[in-house]
Parts: sequence; C-alpha cells; structure tokens
Amino acid sequence: MANLVLTQPARTGTVIAGAAVASTDTITRDVLGVKGVNLEIINGNASPDVVTISDASTTPSGGPAAAISKSVANGTAQVFAILPAQADPVTGAVTIGHTVTATVTYKLTPRN
Repeated sequence: MANLVLTQPARTGTVIAGAAVASTDTITRDVLGVKGVNLEIINGNASPDVVTISDASTTPSGGPAAAISKSVANGTAQVFAILPAQADPVTGAVTIGHTVTATVTYKLTPRN
C-alpha cells in the first residue's frame, strides 16, 4: 500500500510523469485538502484495470454511499474526482484498489 503523491501545477506549466500504482493505494485527508483531488489512471497494460475507490460519504437520503468501481480499458486513461467527504472518518484516507498494476500509472492534481 502506498500514499499517492500530489503534484501542484504551476501557472507556467508543470510536466507530470505518471507514477506507478500498487494493488492498494491511499490518498490522505491532508492531500485531499478542502476541495479534493483529480486522480488520473493511465492504463498501459494489455488488460483492463478495474479501479475501486472507497467512499465513506452519505447519499442525499442519508444512507451510506457505495464504493466506485470502474474499468479503465487497456490503452486508455480516466480521471476521477475524489472529494474530502469520501475519506474514512477513522483512517482519514480514501483507498484505491487496482486489479492490474503492471504499466498502470497515476497523476494526482488538486481540484480547483
């Protein structure tokens, strides 16, 4: 398990090289900040990567939210908005799971 690292873009531009994912990663509450983050998953593998993102928030009716589970097709990328409300109240983190890790990378940037 690894804590994902945030890249802060600059007005003049920032090169963001994707970093390797693990089978289970976390985004801590201090990284989420008050607006959350954008998590881009880049799948360079020959197989799809099913990404599962924990969600400790509640629905508008007050029930528990369901974890997000989405397949990122091979050779594609997807961006997920991760909000502070999704962080587990005990651990203070959002957990991200992957079914494939070889040649799968991520980019993590703040939401504006």
